[in-house]
Amino acid sequence: MVFVQVCYAGMNITSKVALESGMNPLVLVAYRQIFATMAIGPFSYIMEWKTMPKITFPILFQIFLCSLTGAVANQVFYFLGLKYSSAIIASALSNILPAVTFLLAVIFRQESAEIRKKSGIAKIVGTILCVGGAMMLSFYQGKVIGLGEPNMNWSYLQKVRESTTSNTVNSNPLLGPIFIILSTVGWAAWFIIQAGMSEKFPAPYTSTTLMCFMATVECGAIGFVLEHKISAWSLRNDTRLVASLYAGIMGSAIAFFLTSWSIQRKGPLYVSVFSPLLLIIVAILSWALLKEKIYIGTVLGSTFIIAGLYAVLWGKGKEMERIQEIMTIAEDAIKASKANHDKINEDLELQIQMKPYVQYCSNGCNHIDEEAI
Repeated sequence: MVFVQVCYAGMNITSKVALESGMNPLVLVAYRQIFATMAIGPFSYIMEWKTMPKITFPILFQIFLCSLTGAVANQVFYFLGLKYSSAIIASALSNILPAVTFLLAVIFRQESAEIRKKSGIAKIVGTILCVGGAMMLSFYQGKVIGLGEPNMNWSYLQKVRESTTSNTVNSNPLLGPIFIILSTVGWAAWFIIQAGMSEKFPAPYTSTTLMCFMATVECGAIGFVLEHKISAWSLRNDTRLVASLYAGIMGSAIAFFLTSWSIQRKGPLYVSVFSPLLLIIVAILSWALLKEKIYIGTVLGSTFIIAGLYAVLWGKGKEMERIQEIMTIAEDAIKASKANHDKINEDLELQIQMKPYVQYCSNGCNHIDEEAI
């Protein structure tokens, strides 16, 4: 999971550089889906071709909805937000995902707030902290924290910025965070849809391959409508090629594979605990390589978001422990009931076997007739 966060951090840095070079976010998302489909496809064939359930039209429609929310809306808005803000703010705001997922789950009645229990209170307080941190990142910067100038000098990035000064978009402290929040809403909606689909179609690699393929078509169609120039789709530029390959292979295929592997062994809560690590790695790399400034508002907002994240995860963990206890009690009751049922069956069986003997002896016989018994 540490390596997964490193993969995501690298994707944030390479994508930010590609967007600064003038690459259209829709083009970057489309190429990310293409390379992700090519990378995940072999895994789905190797690991699920024998056990893959039948693909029906309702399943395809749910995968289509997943591609719209988890790939198109999530990634397009994220890269738009990354284009208009810093990689640090984008990484910080992505940590509000558990809180947004909790809100959507309550709205769609897939989860209850449970305000009378500690777990419910923790989730509500965590959600408020996440929302407060997101508002602070959006509307308050404060003074620059004096960390000094980094000793590292990325000459390649300087050349990219010098050659594309006319295409570089100035950061927008309000528009960028709004796009990131919309990205998180799309991601949370994907979680809601994916939870229902995974029960009917338990083939994560195949569903992800189909989702990435559909997203490729969707982003490609939208991209060609909004970006007519063929030069905008060219990958002759090293920066754009590396960003597209990295986002598709490292940011999607490998990150998804390792995350799924970790969830199977440790559970989803264990995986979620590592999310704030991404913010720390991105903050260091952005300061050292991209020369991004770190503001007091960024630090305070990120602190609120991380505190809210762990509050929501703590509440969810307590809720899962309670559910596990109830399931254990239910399983014990079922086992006891089954044992009692088996004993009753044995007694009835014995009575049935002894009935002819009892009837025979009631007639005054003094010996046992084996044939009658």
